[in-house]
Amino acid sequence: PGALFIVDPRKEHIAVTEARKLHIPIIAIVDTNCDPDEIDYVIPGNDDAIRAVRLISATMANAILEGHEGQQGADEEENKDKKAEG
Repeated sequence: PGALFIVDPRKEHIAVTEARKLHIPIIAIVDTNCDPDEIDYVIPGNDDAIRAVRLISATMANAILEGHEGQQGADEEENKDKKAEG
């Protein structure tokens, strides 16, 4: 995977360790009871509040989908340019 999204790094410490070994960037919701030093991209938030987790997760999912759509559009545009040149 290109990245790993974790809601509670303290509970998912095995996933954090594995991602570190494989050099996979980690994005995580980090509460005051977690160590942010092992996380590449920290999202400060309450990982115990369902509404907060739902909001942050939905925002992340939407951003990922938008990024994929943008990349597909860029790839299609590049292919059109190559066909026009060739």
